[in-house]
Amino acid sequence: MAAQRQLMRQSYGVFRGMFLQQRCLSVTAQRLRPDDVDKALSVKEAPSKDTKNIFETKEEVERRLKLQENIQIDVPLDLTPVTGVPEEHTRTRRVRIFKPAKNAMQSGTANINRWRMEFETRERWENPLMGWSSSGDPLSNLNVDFADKEEAVAFCEKNGWPWFVEDPVEKVMKPKSYGLNFHWNRNTRVSTK
Repeated sequence: MAAQRQLMRQSYGVFRGMFLQQRCLSVTAQRLRPDDVDKALSVKEAPSKDTKNIFETKEEVERRLKLQENIQIDVPLDLTPVTGVPEEHTRTRRVRIFKPAKNAMQSGTANINRWRMEFETRERWENPLMGWSSSGDPLSNLNVDFADKEEAVAFCEKNGWPWFVEDPVEKVMKPKSYGLNFHWNRNTRVSTK
């Protein structure tokens, strides 16, 4: 800021000397001092306006703001006509919403608070060439994870799929003491004979 003021003072001197020689400077411009330059620099600028909407009328502004608002629909959303899934695959089957079991090979608790959605299975057959199980069902491998049960239910209702929820059985962990492994009482005493 100090460098700008110094530059303005220097240019003021050149400006004043040039016009005083030509005698074109008005009386008010001749009275301009370097202190006035500092005042001019300290004045705040007016806020800039958006040039796209500067010529809009009041009605146009209100209409534009109304168009930016969300539209509320009272009818539940049904995506079945646009999903492309045949009706025989969705209307005759139910979707199971459940909480999957924890991985038995790891002791961590990551990803155990999710809910999964899967379709009931249809017929399968054994492939005669390799012995693999085959299916003609395009939805047999569809597993979708959700953060909570309500999201899964809302997703099924939006797609028009009949659903049911399997609530998990919460396992109660009893606190155990390592010393109880060596405790001598009648219930855990084993005869050595």
